[in-house]
Amino acid sequence: MRLTVFWQQMADHFGPGYADTFARDHVLSGLGGRTVHQALDAGWEAKDVWRAVCVAMDVPAEHR
Repeated sequence: MRLTVFWQQMADHFGPGYADTFARDHVLSGLGGRTVHQALDAGWEAKDVWRAVCVAMDVPAEHR
């Protein structure tokens, strides 16, 4: 998954104004206790980060 697609999915699910706030502030256990930004900066694949977000936030299957 490309980062542009990842960020578009984040914006589609959380709204363009909240997606970045969520990515900076919300620590996810599925990311090893990291935020989205920290996981991406640490080299995690965008698809793996998106999967962790989907699990943590109960994103419906049709939006995954």
